[in-house]
Amino acid sequence: MNGVLDALNNEYLKVTFIKVEAESFPDISERYSISAVPTFVFTKGGQVVERLDGANVPELRKRIGQLASSLGVVASPAPQVPGEDLDTRLKRLTTSAPVILFMKGTADEPRCGFSRQAIALLREHNSAFSTFNILTDNDVRQGLKKFSDWPTYPQLYVNGEFFGGIDVMKEMDKEGELGPQLPKAKSLEERLKELINRSPIILFMKGCPETPRCGFSRTITQLLSDSNIKFDSFDILEDEEVRQGLKTFSDWPTYPQLYIKGELMGGLDIVKEMLASGELQKMATGS
Repeated sequence: MNGVLDALNNEYLKVTFIKVEAESFPDISERYSISAVPTFVFTKGGQVVERLDGANVPELRKRIGQLASSLGVVASPAPQVPGEDLDTRLKRLTTSAPVILFMKGTADEPRCGFSRQAIALLREHNSAFSTFNILTDNDVRQGLKKFSDWPTYPQLYVNGEFFGGIDVMKEMDKEGELGPQLPKAKSLEERLKELINRSPIILFMKGCPETPRCGFSRTITQLLSDSNIKFDSFDILEDEEVRQGLKTFSDWPTYPQLYIKGELMGGLDIVKEMLASGELQKMATGS
């Protein structure tokens, strides 16, 4: 989340972002009723006006954008690399994501009907895509017209190649050519299957082995380390979708959860039992 907050800090220069370690400042945690991390608290004039629990990046961006807009704060243009000419910048932007739509507004709040239709088409095909709001940067807005040799917006780029505007997108969709060209957004189940098989042994926990965020996670990492079992880890506090989805996927309601070769072993109590019997060590070494 640090990278996300840094990007937002650069994007909304008139908004102040403050990061607080909940465990280091219990009085602040109590004041704002922090029961999980990360929690985002939005204040104005010392009064809480909004809050968001969990690491939901799209929702965080959406709420900050809505609140900033209500306060008359406009997002700053995309940062320009010092000494970078416009043509180089446009090449960088058009290749910054496999699919990127240059549009008026954002995916959640399009500012024109054509942009809204383009977003709807991309979502209809379950495409993974990024957007660039040309209303926040007039240099990009005017320069991209010449760069693409296309006078209007939105403009769609796929793998750095210009596809066209909304009419071209509609025509490609009608001919059945649009969907196959777009990389698909992974379903939650696909993500979870990839995660549990990311490493031979992976622990889904609160925090990381160096800085556990709950007593159970701290205990299980210590037990695994003391047993010389090497393991990967995933901080479920950094991804609310995974945090909630894995409970259903595993049919296991709590954390931490330990997986070996894609198979759920269980939580702390089961890991303790398996370590005591020597079973976990055998599974970890494949013996």
